[in-house]
Amino acid sequence: MDPSIQLLFSLLALVITLVLGIYFSAAEMAFSCLSRSRIKSLAEHEKGDHGRATLVLNLYENKFDDVLSTLLICNNTVAIASATLSAALFVQLLGEWGYLVSTVVISAIIIVFTDILPKSLSKEQPEKVAMSMAIFLNVLIRLLKPVNWAVRKIKNKFNATFSSEIIEDHLHEQELLEQELIFMVEEAEKEGAFDEDDSELITNAIEFNDIVVEDIITPRVDVVGIPHDATYHDVMALFLESEYSRLLVYEETLDQIKGVLHLRDFLKCINGATEGSPPHFSEVILPAIFTVTSAHISDVLKLFQAKQTHLAVVTDEFGGTEGIVTMDDILGRLVGEIWDEHDEVVHDILELGEGTYRVQCSAYLDDLFDFLDLNLELESSTVGGWIIDEIRSVPKVGDSFEFENFKITVVKADERRAVECLVESIQQTRE
Repeated sequence: MDPSIQLLFSLLALVITLVLGIYFSAAEMAFSCLSRSRIKSLAEHEKGDHGRATLVLNLYENKFDDVLSTLLICNNTVAIASATLSAALFVQLLGEWGYLVSTVVISAIIIVFTDILPKSLSKEQPEKVAMSMAIFLNVLIRLLKPVNWAVRKIKNKFNATFSSEIIEDHLHEQELLEQELIFMVEEAEKEGAFDEDDSELITNAIEFNDIVVEDIITPRVDVVGIPHDATYHDVMALFLESEYSRLLVYEETLDQIKGVLHLRDFLKCINGATEGSPPHFSEVILPAIFTVTSAHISDVLKLFQAKQTHLAVVTDEFGGTEGIVTMDDILGRLVGEIWDEHDEVVHDILELGEGTYRVQCSAYLDDLFDFLDLNLELESSTVGGWIIDEIRSVPKVGDSFEFENFKITVVKADERRAVECLVESIQQTRE
């Protein structure tokens, strides 16, 4: 063959391999950065089931491993072919120095023009790039089906060997993803895309599945109940005093819950009594449902929906009553505290002056630390529990301790617990 023709063919083959390298690099980045929600939206607006967006969605959801293995095989193949053709071409042109020149030139071309540049451009519009390449890529996947099958078998073999490590890595990745989403929300709030309320709502929704009943429980000391043999007068007085629409009914103590009495059902009993057929209110109590402190509130919410109720009794390890959790508690954790027209609004954290805050001891400790910009984690879930852990006794008015750069003083307490405390900046008090 004429050397000039051979040179021309070698140059043409090199150009083809470099173009294919650009194609495979761009496709790899496109499918790696693809937004499932966007491509799904594009697929839904296509007519029929054979559009390019539909094909991309199918490849992404059902054949993603095949896509990546096909692209990596093809990309590495064309890279090796490019290096070989380049060496042959430059040796033909320059002789012995051709190997060195080929290594420098082809490395620069592959790194810049077939790797960095196409990937950078593809990252900007991954959906469009993926749709433009989907048909050819689907053909390649079918041609390399035996190779992809062998790769999957090898991967499954390694998965079986390192399954426990993979599970741990997957859980760690989920945690990192949650943190990344929260960080994105915080950045969007700083840039003005979200206001503070929107940011808090989205963050609470992201963390919703991680919250357990223990984080939102109404403790036993705050639970209002009535004995099953109480009089109509006693029950009505307790409803009026507590202003609750539901009361627990117990036999001897709160550890022996008989059920839940709804105000509406109790009023029906009173109406029946005035008409001469007085049923006892114990006949209309609803069965109680029970949960534990370690249950996730997302599961409790599903239980409320299934049982059509708004209250669950929280039991301890011995079967006793530890407290209750209500629908309002769960929704309050998601959207913030919910007040009605009869509630006395009490702020968990109220600023009294610069560096001085009045804090309800029922407030969540994490909320207080977030408010004070303290990145700390302690075992206690409430401010009251934290105070007990620090002073190691039943809190009394005047008890105080220092923590980080703050002084915490109990300003209101009963015989069993702290009710309200004062948090002061130590630097502010010294000034």
